[in-house]
Amino acid sequence: MSSIVNIAAYKFAPLENLKPLREELLKKCKEWQLKGTILLSTEGINLFCAGPRESIDLLLVELRSIPGLAELPVKFSDSDRQPFTRMLVRIKKEIIAFGVEGIDPARRPSPKLSPRELKEWLDAGRPVTLLDTRNEYEIKLGTFRNAVNIGIDHFRDFPAAVAKLPGEMKQQPIVMFCTGGIRCEKAGPFMEREGFQHIYQLDGGILKYFEDVGGAHYNGECFVFDQRVGLDPSLSETTSDQCYACLTPLTTDDLTDPRFLKGISCPYCHATDDQQRVRALEKRHEQLRKATSPLPGSAPYDNQRPLIVPATCDGLTLLDFLSTILKHVPREEWAALIAAERMLTRLEEPVTADHIVRAGERYLHLIPATSEPDVNVDIQIVYEDEALIVVNKPAPLPLHPSGRFNRNTLQSILQTVYAPQLPRPAHRLDANTSGLVVFARTRHFASFIQPQFQRGEVEKVYLARVQGHPPEDSFRCELPISDVAGDLGSRTVDEDNGLAATTEFQVLTRCSDGTALLEVRPLTGRTNQIRVHLWQLGWPICGEQAYLPNRQLGDTQTHAISDPPLCLQAARLGFRHPLTQQPAEFVANRPEWAE
Repeated sequence: MSSIVNIAAYKFAPLENLKPLREELLKKCKEWQLKGTILLSTEGINLFCAGPRESIDLLLVELRSIPGLAELPVKFSDSDRQPFTRMLVRIKKEIIAFGVEGIDPARRPSPKLSPRELKEWLDAGRPVTLLDTRNEYEIKLGTFRNAVNIGIDHFRDFPAAVAKLPGEMKQQPIVMFCTGGIRCEKAGPFMEREGFQHIYQLDGGILKYFEDVGGAHYNGECFVFDQRVGLDPSLSETTSDQCYACLTPLTTDDLTDPRFLKGISCPYCHATDDQQRVRALEKRHEQLRKATSPLPGSAPYDNQRPLIVPATCDGLTLLDFLSTILKHVPREEWAALIAAERMLTRLEEPVTADHIVRAGERYLHLIPATSEPDVNVDIQIVYEDEALIVVNKPAPLPLHPSGRFNRNTLQSILQTVYAPQLPRPAHRLDANTSGLVVFARTRHFASFIQPQFQRGEVEKVYLARVQGHPPEDSFRCELPISDVAGDLGSRTVDEDNGLAATTEFQVLTRCSDGTALLEVRPLTGRTNQIRVHLWQLGWPICGEQAYLPNRQLGDTQTHAISDPPLCLQAARLGFRHPLTQQPAEFVANRPEWAE
């Protein structure tokens, strides 16, 4: 007997109070040892979960107690292992991303056709067009015989694909289908709006068809979005796998093909190592272009900046806490923000100025109608595998969310491109500094890479163009750097209380324009270390707006995209690869200012 029960369910119904509902569902699912994903929206719910039968039963009782979900239909299947790695409950604008306004499946659904009715139609040879609304790679694993494949890679591409269908199809009876039915809930009304007169959707999708009538008129398996990959008509997990490189579902025959190299290639994408690398990077760069056109932070949105209470602020009032950790903001401004209910608890409830905070608590600073400054998104992926991503970061581009930047950051953009993975940086790089950054693709691999940076085991080589000609070809700086940020996050040399910092410099070229190109090796990893050391030594970096000549501090933190570049690049990185434990080295192309 299987120990894991898998459920798939969705329902379009008006839902309210989503944030407390999300907190409650996440808490209970974790208590019940369930894993999977629940998507909540004002238009309904969509979920895939797995766990012990008794826990699944508790979840269904909980869900069906929610107003509007009393008749939530559910599809069941069994497995001998947990197909999900964690439990997520998320609030979304749509429970299935479509991007077309005015489609309301709850109030204006298309007619449904039961699996038994469809089988009867097909048994009788009734003229009907079967339309597969799924993605191209799903269809490779199996579909109904003679079904029309509209050739899309994402459900958002569906409207454009429908526009290319022959006009005569608008008078034909069409039965559309997908994995569980949810995509057809939106596809059907859309096609009716586009003039298709005889639209039906397969009730419950392929999985319900398998459950009710088996595999009649269907060839192959059904692709599912979890670690099982494929289910046969008995709803049992098959031996199919999925190619890491191109995401194509793979049959047993594909897995025995000599072109299948686990984690590298399959019969559908096999190529030489160089061809495979080029092809994969081309695809990734196309995804980056789509994710940054337009810039994700260009449209106004309500931003919630998290603030964690440090131990030193335990027991302070909220106002004192904010004034302590963010000294550059006037106390009167914080008081006005609190009065305007712009400071919230983690459950998004307003907090008063005299509220006592405790160490470790998380508060949210609400910034309504946020529109982020433009950034440079000429992001180049230098290398990727299942463990890590090496990026040549342009500038100005913040590495992670902070200050005025949340969505227009390298981390946020990569998490969009690599979803559902959440790549995390293994080290820091200033927004104004270009060059190599290493991201771990999972928490597991981060635990191998990040400690190497923390222990100073990574070889880091920078290029810097400075103002002036240092007299020595090689020199070294060991001035300690302040641990506390000053105005605009700047650091200075602090002989009394600073952190130990060591940087080695080698002059590569003394240029006729009075500048010099240096090779720089930071042996420690203090914030702004290279910039502060060169500034203190009297050789500020070209393009600086913070650390100016004559040891003056500027008034700009992150450059505008129209500003001259900061002439500092992380040019080379060397570390132990987490998969092979062998040395790996990566080199960035030189920027124009270093030629």
